[in-house]
Amino acid sequence: MELGVFLNYMDRINRIKELLVIKGMTQKELAERTGKTPNTIALICNNKSQPHLKDLKIMAEILDVDIRDMLVSTKG
Repeated sequence: MELGVFLNYMDRINRIKELLVIKGMTQKELAERTGKTPNTIALICNNKSQPHLKDLKIMAEILDVDIRDMLVSTKG
């Protein structure tokens, strides 16, 4: 898979940034609640880094969503 295709795919499945807006939470708030740095959360939200599964589970609990909702794109 080409890098550009892969990055486009990752952009489609990472919904954390979108869920933060929906839930009215900032990246800084999520960082504080997860124990991660704001920079780490920013990297995840901008698809520069992918969270570990355990961190994804914690984020899902904080955002009060099913973990699958964080992985399924709403884009067409």
